[in-house]
Amino acid sequence: MFFVYLFAGLVGLLLLIAALLPKVYNVEKTIIISKPVAEVMNRVGDLNYYSQWNPWQQADPTAKNTVTGIPKTSGHAYAWEGKKVGIGSLTLNSLDDKHIHFDLEFLKPWKSKAKDNWLFEQWGEGETKITWQNSGQLPWPIASLMGPMITKNLNHQFEQGLNNLKKMCES
Repeated sequence: MFFVYLFAGLVGLLLLIAALLPKVYNVEKTIIISKPVAEVMNRVGDLNYYSQWNPWQQADPTAKNTVTGIPKTSGHAYAWEGKKVGIGSLTLNSLDDKHIHFDLEFLKPWKSKAKDNWLFEQWGEGETKITWQNSGQLPWPIASLMGPMITKNLNHQFEQGLNNLKKMCES
């Protein structure tokens, strides 16, 4: 009987910790690319290029990917399904001369939604400063408990993704 109480106490403690942890995450990274704003925006706003620079998609080369809609227009989408990357989609929500806003939805390994926002700024002679920002909910309790690890992994993936995008644009 002691072990039942011990187990229940541990579960209760984990649920309490999850309740006290942040319920949202926010990741933001910046890089300078030696190409004009329009050229860099074309690579981000056309999801046919997405799997070529995004490390999340490169982590599961056997995943099934589908691109729909017209590039750089609202509704243009990239959907994926794979063992490592789960099931989800990225849909272009809006675009102007210096922003692209995407809606990101994960169905597996757990359901969650996020905002994926991009800012493109003229920087020096023919260069672009890109800020990639992603924020969303951390579903309770599992994602809340994993929040610090998720944020750490996203920071690393964003740095890698921006470096991949830089190499693709500048080559």
